Amino acid sequence: MSDDVIVTAALTGAGDTVGRSEHVPVSPDQIAKDAVAAANAGAAVVHIHVRDVESGQGSREVALYREVVERIRESGVDVVVNLTAGMGGDLFLDPADPHRAADGTDLVNGLERLPHVEELLPDICTLDCGSVNFGEGSQLYISTPDMLRAGARRIQALGVKPELEIFDTGQLWFAKTMIDEGIIDAPPLFQLCMGIPYGAPADPGLLHTMVGMLPKGANWASFSLGRNQMRWVAQSAALGGHVRVGLEDNLYLSKGVKATNAQLVERAVSVVEGMGSTVATPDAARRILGLNRSHDRQGVTS
Repeated sequence: MSDDVIVTAALTGAGDTVGRSEHVPVSPDQIAKDAVAAANAGAAVVHIHVRDVESGQGSREVALYREVVERIRESGVDVVVNLTAGMGGDLFLDPADPHRAADGTDLVNGLERLPHVEELLPDICTLDCGSVNFGEGSQLYISTPDMLRAGARRIQALGVKPELEIFDTGQLWFAKTMIDEGIIDAPPLFQLCMGIPYGAPADPGLLHTMVGMLPKGANWASFSLGRNQMRWVAQSAALGGHVRVGLEDNLYLSKGVKATNAQLVERAVSVVEGMGSTVATPDAARRILGLNRSHDRQGVTS
């Protein structure tokens, strides 16, 4: 067990959840307010996607990220900002003609997924460490070794900490390869993403195996979806890792009771403290993760 456990709140994601819960934040103002509420509830880190305000669908629009981050920074509430850099990897294929990208495809190269990171210089940004069949149908998430190496080098040059998103064991293998190549700085930060069809299943034995595969000195967290969310808080903390909760991964506080992000953070804090650990503050999280302190609170290199 870890003495200081970092709680991350994944606020909104890009999935089709807006119509399923009125609590899923959509506008920059709503996302920023949820970030502040999650921080006040005990989250040291907020993981941020943005959404098109009209459609509610996930977006790569830099202006939306800018507004969210500015509102969080202007709030005066201290929290570590983690921006997704995973948007732009979606490929939908026509089953009858797989040479043609179908509607819904948003596929760009590794560097084109980073303009908001380049402008806003968050503490952390994600790096999805491989391709995967994404649910049923003909959707794939595409992140090739060439894309990943290009993205990792750019993130390293910016002085931003990459959170290595791992959806299966082969992706963990490749992330370790990038570390060995020197394009991921120490200490590395892993997020073990489990229960997402069709990557790593939400199996405690597999989590234990993946933790055993991590390089020495790595920081890590894990999460799972839906009703497994709080179980994974306990699993992660018991194995010495950090935790992630939030409406990106789970909409419910209990059966039939829809949650807010702050309520999920409060529940996670209760689980962690009930296990005898301390919930890390933002400053403690920065120390644990080895975050680049050359970025001031306004996101400008000093």
